[in-house]
Amino acid sequence: MLQIGNVDVFHWNPRRPLVRGRMGAILPKGRLTNNFGDLIGPEVVRTLVGNATRSRPGDRRLLAVGSILHFAEDDDVVWGSGINGKIPLSQIRAIRLDVRAVRGPLTADVLRKRGVAVPDVFGDPALLYPALNDIKRATPTRPLTIVPNLHDEETWRHRAEALSPRLPIREVVATIAQSEFVAASSLHGLVIADALGVPASMLQPSKEDLFKYQDYYEGTGRRMPKVCATIAETLDQPADLLRWSPTSLIDAFPHDLWVEGSLPSGT
Repeated sequence: MLQIGNVDVFHWNPRRPLVRGRMGAILPKGRLTNNFGDLIGPEVVRTLVGNATRSRPGDRRLLAVGSILHFAEDDDVVWGSGINGKIPLSQIRAIRLDVRAVRGPLTADVLRKRGVAVPDVFGDPALLYPALNDIKRATPTRPLTIVPNLHDEETWRHRAEALSPRLPIREVVATIAQSEFVAASSLHGLVIADALGVPASMLQPSKEDLFKYQDYYEGTGRRMPKVCATIAETLDQPADLLRWSPTSLIDAFPHDLWVEGSLPSGT
C-alpha cells in the first residue's frame, strides 16, 4: 500500500520466497517482486494528483491498475483495475464498491452480476503513463524487444532481446519506446507498446489466465489477437494498433478523494 496525498493506493508487490515449496512459505521472505506493471498504478495516480492532499488521511482506498479486485474491500474506489482469471470468484468478497472505471467489459460483467454498479468506462490506466511522463516513441534502436510476464522471465532470459519486467518502470517504458517491434507475454508490455504506437504481438504466457488479456483488448475496442507460441509466429502477426481515446478514463479519475488540486496542465 502506498499513501499519496493522504489517500491509500493499493498495489500488489509481495516479497519473493527465498526458497521454493513449503519451506518458502515458512521462512522469511526476500526482496520485493517489483514487477513494473504492478507498480505503474500508483505512479499514474501520483502524476494526476500532483500536489493535492487530504487534510487528514482518508478512510477510502483506491485500486488502480492490475488484476487486483480480489483484494478489494467494501467502500474501496476502483479506477481501471480488473479481475484476475486465476482467482476463484468466491474470493471477490466486496459488494459495495465505488467503481469509476474498470479495465474492460469482462471485468464489468463479473461485477455487475454481483450487483455492483459499473459505468461503461474502460481502459488500463497504464496506457496514460508514457504521455504523463513525456515519453514518446523514438527512432528504433532495437529491432525486437521481448517483454516476458513475471513467471516467464527465466524462459526468455537467454535471449539478448529480452527485457526484464523487474527493471524500473521508466527504463522498461523507454526501452519499449526505442523498439521496432514488441513480443510480450507481459500484459503491461503490450499495454505500453500500445500507448507508444509500437507494433506488438502476444506471446503465450506459461501461467497466466487469458482473461485479463481479453479484458484489456476488448476494453480498447479490439478483439484479443492470436496468442503465439514462438517469436517467429509473433513476427508474422499483423499489428492491431491502438485507436482509443483516453478522455473518458481521465475524466473518471476520482479527484474527489483529495480535497484540493486538479489535473496538471497539459493533461
